[in-house]
Amino acid sequence: MSLMLYNTIRREKEAFVPIRPGHIGMYVCGVTVYDYCHVGHARVMVMFDVIYRWLMHSGFDVDYVRNFTDVDDKIIKRALERGIAIDVLTNEMIAAFHADADALGCLRPSHEPRATEHMDAMINMIQALVEKGKAYVSDSGDVLYAVREFAEYGKLSGKKIDELESGSRVDVDGSKRDPLDFVLWKMAKAGEPAWASPWGEGRPGWHIECSAMSCGHLGDTFDIHGGGMDLKFPHHENEIAQARAANGGGFARYWLHNGFVNINAEKMSKSLGNFFTIREVTERYHPEVLRMFMLATHYRSPLDFSDAALDESKAALDRLYETAKRCQETGVPAQQSEQLPVRFTAAMDDDFNTPVALAELFDTSRMLNKGLNEGADVSALATQFAGMVALLGIVQQDASVWFQQGDVDEAAIEAQIEARLQARKARDFARADAIRNELSAQGIVLEDGAAGTTWKKI
Repeated sequence: MSLMLYNTIRREKEAFVPIRPGHIGMYVCGVTVYDYCHVGHARVMVMFDVIYRWLMHSGFDVDYVRNFTDVDDKIIKRALERGIAIDVLTNEMIAAFHADADALGCLRPSHEPRATEHMDAMINMIQALVEKGKAYVSDSGDVLYAVREFAEYGKLSGKKIDELESGSRVDVDGSKRDPLDFVLWKMAKAGEPAWASPWGEGRPGWHIECSAMSCGHLGDTFDIHGGGMDLKFPHHENEIAQARAANGGGFARYWLHNGFVNINAEKMSKSLGNFFTIREVTERYHPEVLRMFMLATHYRSPLDFSDAALDESKAALDRLYETAKRCQETGVPAQQSEQLPVRFTAAMDDDFNTPVALAELFDTSRMLNKGLNEGADVSALATQFAGMVALLGIVQQDASVWFQQGDVDEAAIEAQIEARLQARKARDFARADAIRNELSAQGIVLEDGAAGTTWKKI
């Protein structure tokens, strides 16, 4: 079976054919680094990590690019509120992002470009749009994209241009020729970061960042563009309009979008205030439990977040760890097999169907335990089990430690807490987060409060 992807722009599954045989260029929209990531962000991290792992397992050389937006109104506002420089805030939040992603078992992408490192590329793309009549300088001095100049606008989202209203990130401006026109370059305000451009000191709009960074790293036409469903319109729609009009290339050929994470039937988001940060969740559950929770639902489907669902994921993960522990104790080989069960491979090739892949993993786990009980040769099953969990990024902790319940070395824990405190004072947030994750892997949860840091074992 060939790899089948659900392509949002075509609204159907289709066989994946890369532009260059054996090579894939994949761009996934990252985060705006002004605050800690929430569970909605975790879904993007985990699901595209699984996709990345499977593409590499399938023999592709994957050039995976995921960006950071490190200049934005929210960033400027948050830095001002905290009384710190913008780069101090963004560096802190990028370190926190990496700590969260690492804790969730996500591999690092091939490239993680920052918007502020690609100003020349953005300015060049905007200039090309102006020269081609696809953009104009408004009375306010901002450079705007003329949406009606791009005939295919709305193809990705399925929206008709005459029925569209401005997206939530589009500034309403009386100097626009059309309400749908959006900002490519905004003139600087006093005290804001600014870069020189042909139109004066200013900074880019949000949408142009990803068009410039994706094409800059992957070329004018590349294989896969991904992100959350909430980005389909207007962000991804605007990316297409910008890149194709400026470069003349096809931009992304396959569009993958993961579904929302919902709480009480509403999308989890910071704007609605109904979100939990990854850190809040992993104070109560091991990060692998959160990853397992994500895998149990197909990436395109909505995901209902609750403690009950996390508890179910913890129980399921415990069963897999029990199998791993029995293999460890009986000396069964733990190396990974490239020969995976047919059902698992077929599921992953069918638009990364992780629920069916998990079902096959649990069937293998049951057969493996049955064989262990009967004293049979289970080495083939054990290697298949190891290969499947590695590709899903679960059961990656030491199985004996996972179930460890005995006494803890309180002095050692207190020493690590003190080391974390010193790292935070030195603004070495990457080290502080690494210590927190090391303790979390041992079942030690830290709770920061006004009186200092306390801990408990879970």
